[in-house]
Amino acid sequence: MALHELDDVDFPAYSIGQAADLLGVRQAFLRSLDTADLVRPHRSGAGHRRYSRRQLELVQRVRALFDQGHSLAATTRILELEDTLAAARAEIAQLRGRLGACDGGASGGPVG
Repeated sequence: MALHELDDVDFPAYSIGQAADLLGVRQAFLRSLDTADLVRPHRSGAGHRRYSRRQLELVQRVRALFDQGHSLAATTRILELEDTLAAARAEIAQLRGRLGACDGGASGGPVG
């Protein structure tokens, strides 16, 4: 493993034990998320689960929703909707930036 790989949020750097300790959950909770196809860890050559930082952040979001009393199905749908909304907001911001660049930064509204 190269040192720069540790900066990659998608690099599977954490074993299931390390992930459970960092997140304050049981390993069984992480295995259940894998079984439910909600968080799919990478597998080492020997088949061991390995988690990336991005996956640990997702588990934190899942746990927060579970702690609020949401079911697995509701949690999955909420995460999907939150991610879709975040992507739409990012696209809107990008389009507004491009629109601003096209009109020379003028902020005038409709004339009339």
